Amino acid sequence: MKVKVLIADKFPEQYIDELKSMKMEVIYDAALGENDLPSAAKDVDILVVRSTKVNAETINQSNLLNLIIRAGAGVNNINIAAANQRGIYVANCPGMNSVAVAELAIGLMVSLDRRIPDNVIDFRNGKWNKGEYSKAEGLLGKTLGVVGVGNIGKEVVKRAVAFGMNVYGKDISRIEGVAIKDFSEMNKLLPICDIISIHLPATSETKGLFNKEMFSYMKKGALLINTSRADIIDEDALLEAIKEKNIRCALDVFKGEPEGKTGEVKSKLQDNPNVYITHHIGASTNQAQNAVAAETIRIIKDYVSSGIIAHWVNRAKTTDVHYQLVIKHFDKPGVLATVLEVIKEGNINIEEIENTIFEGGAAACCTMKLKSEVSTEMLKKIKSNPEILSVSHVAL
Repeated sequence: MKVKVLIADKFPEQYIDELKSMKMEVIYDAALGENDLPSAAKDVDILVVRSTKVNAETINQSNLLNLIIRAGAGVNNINIAAANQRGIYVANCPGMNSVAVAELAIGLMVSLDRRIPDNVIDFRNGKWNKGEYSKAEGLLGKTLGVVGVGNIGKEVVKRAVAFGMNVYGKDISRIEGVAIKDFSEMNKLLPICDIISIHLPATSETKGLFNKEMFSYMKKGALLINTSRADIIDEDALLEAIKEKNIRCALDVFKGEPEGKTGEVKSKLQDNPNVYITHHIGASTNQAQNAVAAETIRIIKDYVSSGIIAHWVNRAKTTDVHYQLVIKHFDKPGVLATVLEVIKEGNINIEEIENTIFEGGAAACCTMKLKSEVSTEMLKKIKSNPEILSVSHVAL
């Protein structure tokens, strides 16, 4: 049976052809929205999306879905909790569009400083106002605070340094792969910054991070750039800061952003002259989209050929493992089945298992991560099988 892949967002044609050349059945419909996916993805094995939301209904109604790929960096548009409950892999393509987003962030800084959009609007309306637009500060020597120094933040830093800016960075600390909110020194960073550029993921730790308190630390007339996620900024607090401190901002994301590619848009920000909005285009360059598409194809190839999931984001960071059982055995049918039967009789859950084969194929080694201890009697029963070479059981 052919692997069926649904691509529910814009995707370069050459990479669709590459999937088809791998004898896969490919359904490509870039017009699909969140509410269309439950029926469209019902009988597919792999779902690829960019900005389209994959909700719990899509996941729960699927019959065959086993892998969801976000053709981009973040996965906040995918219901990870629902995928976890169904044992569906979620993967992404980190770092592939970093340069594109960084280029936009720098472009927005220049646009705010030189008021480029206002220049263009006035010209199109037949208005000449050179005196007003000749008051830019310039970026040379300005202090930039990069909040979030991941793949994109690092690319912003490179370009800002080339502009002759003084750059400071603030990131999220990570302990054992878990994001911990660490913004305790923002009251020291924000007051010295002429420009702040946000490059953070949308998490419970970062939601509403830029609130009234954070804006109170910012300089009067400071510039704020957000090309990451809308949830990071409290828009009411932003509007208050604009009014009180004349802060100017350029955003590639905002609350209530339309899901579709065209149509009407409404936002509490759209009538404010201190706010520039772009259409969530940070990653939308041909270079970035080709890089993301190539990485998506690589993930699919690896999954189909070996079962390995590159950039698997919903794998458990920690498990309830307390013991390890290592079984060296002859690589014959039924040997491991007898071991698993003993463990089952002991009502012990296997959290992780890996069986590797020695060169030549005569022997193998199976490593099991267990929740509970294997009793002495169970170990004796396992060792009694003549096809078992050795048994090691240790507490972790």
